[in-house]
Amino acid sequence: MNQVRVGMIGYKFMGKAHSHAYRDIPMFFPDTPTPVMKVICGRNDDGVRQAARQFGWEEASTDWRELVRRDDIDLVDINAPSDAHKEIALAAAKAGKHILCEKPLALTLTDAREMLAAAESAGVKHMIGFNYRFAPAVQLAKKLIGEGRLGRIYHFRAVFLQDWILDPGFPLVWRLDKTVAGSGAHGDLGAHLIDMARFLVGEMEEVIGMSETFIKERPLPGSMTGLSATGGGSGATGPVTVDDATLFLSRFANGALGSFEATRLAAGHRCTNSFEINGSLGSVKFDFERMNELQVYFAGDPADVQGFRRVLATDPAHAYSEAWWPPGHTIGYEHTFIHEVVEMLKALQENRQPVPNFHDGVLCQAVLEAVERSIDEKRWVQIGEM
Repeated sequence: MNQVRVGMIGYKFMGKAHSHAYRDIPMFFPDTPTPVMKVICGRNDDGVRQAARQFGWEEASTDWRELVRRDDIDLVDINAPSDAHKEIALAAAKAGKHILCEKPLALTLTDAREMLAAAESAGVKHMIGFNYRFAPAVQLAKKLIGEGRLGRIYHFRAVFLQDWILDPGFPLVWRLDKTVAGSGAHGDLGAHLIDMARFLVGEMEEVIGMSETFIKERPLPGSMTGLSATGGGSGATGPVTVDDATLFLSRFANGALGSFEATRLAAGHRCTNSFEINGSLGSVKFDFERMNELQVYFAGDPADVQGFRRVLATDPAHAYSEAWWPPGHTIGYEHTFIHEVVEMLKALQENRQPVPNFHDGVLCQAVLEAVERSIDEKRWVQIGEM
């Protein structure tokens, strides 16, 4: 497979990120099948046509159903709002198209399982968009853990802190509507933390959580794009039906303990996606705002030089870095999507399932809903209950 013909549904924040990935891959990963940007789809005709011109797509469409039926489409990329994921994915699988779907996979665990079953039944390749896995520094953390260099893992603690809705006058965008988004900070930000924990440490056995919606009414929006919006000007408001913040504790199957915090009301934090892992032989620390760096500590170092060392993960020894610039020349947020799409395209080339895939989406959704049940019932919840 030398080319993969792509149809993409969604053209705003994630649509731009995915489009950038498709455009850069031929230059930096020439041994990967070339993505052909056939058609981009969205609900607003003027908006999607402008996106097609700006991002470099051959065609624009407002009919996703027609898109998934086209004979000249191999891969359907779904980055529309969360409530659209299931219907589009089921149709794409039925049409025999491979699928790349943004997270969270679905609004509910039942829907996520249905999407996985449909993709497996159709025999198509399927991937979920947990892009933060693909930072070279995170891949280095995975390597150190996998090689046993941190020893037995005791602790995983993670936070994803943002402040983009701190102003009570910020409009009621779709991400604050449970019927569209499924949940708030929990499903949007916490899903990334859960996937990172599963990727690096393993499966969780039980969780207990709490959440809060601090700002319960917001102005109705006039327009919205990605994480920005303008008010409608009418003075009308609507209820916020998702969480502003969710925190939970977990116990992993391997005995490690975990703590997680996701909030959109942490003043001063634009995108603090951070974790620390402590093991019997050492620790690692990562913060996406310094995404090229991994802080590494080895307990076996001589006593007079012990301490966290800063490792800049830009050398050819680090995953994906050989495709980019000389050592020390850093990469950014957009590169995580490029690496993610490279994994998808190589999986098609090698006739294997990419990782992470819909299985990971289902397992993440199980943890999300276990935390929600814990909050509702004020108790520890076993993941196996889900």
